[in-house]
Amino acid sequence: MATLTVFTPAYNRADTLKRTYESLCRQTCKDFCWLIIDDGSTDNTRQVVEEWIKDGLIPIRYIYQQNQGMHGAHNTAYRNIDTLLNVCIDSDDYMPDDAVERILTCWHGQQQDEHIAGIIGLDITADGIVIGTKFPQYMNKTTVCGFYEAGGKGDKKLVYRTDVITRYPEYPIFEGEKYVGLAYKYMLIDQDYEMITLNHPLVVVEYQPDGSSYNMYKQYWKNPRGFAFFRKTEMQTAKSLIRKLMVCTHYVSSSIISHNWHFVQESPKKLLTILCIPSGIALYYLIRFKVKKNVKMRI
Repeated sequence: MATLTVFTPAYNRADTLKRTYESLCRQTCKDFCWLIIDDGSTDNTRQVVEEWIKDGLIPIRYIYQQNQGMHGAHNTAYRNIDTLLNVCIDSDDYMPDDAVERILTCWHGQQQDEHIAGIIGLDITADGIVIGTKFPQYMNKTTVCGFYEAGGKGDKKLVYRTDVITRYPEYPIFEGEKYVGLAYKYMLIDQDYEMITLNHPLVVVEYQPDGSSYNMYKQYWKNPRGFAFFRKTEMQTAKSLIRKLMVCTHYVSSSIISHNWHFVQESPKKLLTILCIPSGIALYYLIRFKVKKNVKMRI
């Protein structure tokens, strides 16, 4: 059995998925398998992947499901991973040639500690620029939230122990919605575990114009229950008052969008939520304006 599962949620990404595949074929360490969760693609993703499976250059597992969104694909991946470690590489990203080797060398080189959930490494652009900031030299271990609370910036690549990440609740599926923040699980894990920091790129990212990073206002509008759920969790895990106020503001706006008028009663931070009603209303109108102007979405 391999040590690492690289899993990739894919939705109509047959064109970019080839780049991910080719990077995995180039890995200097082959102690991994590739799990593809096809989240309801209507392009030729299945046919492309079946050809790669026939080629037999790397071990590939392919699972098709009806479209549930990124978080639903993660749920399916975690149910099917049976290796010690796992890492998600999106279908429009790819791995540097030595990424798997770096992950496993880092993991096996550390003194085994039950309080370590995995590894947190760097994201870079195609021209080698680190997304955000590197880890400070003193920061050998951190939580995901702890890194950002200490002033860290930018997306980072997370490698988790499978037995840890599957211990926490799955992402909820809300009918008619396709988005719940993946950090929901990471926030829960942060309460019990730390991550080993690795100042080395584990993924090369390219944000797509139709990806979620480019369409957050649209996501806020189309998936308000998912966002409200996520914000309720973050209210309980955020450390700073400023962050809690921002989270409560987003919670209020998502509740208004979903017409949930019981949001104060349902909030784990009722007083802060009441204080953030004015800013939440203002954010609601900002999101509404942005959606109308930039996404041309009928509301």
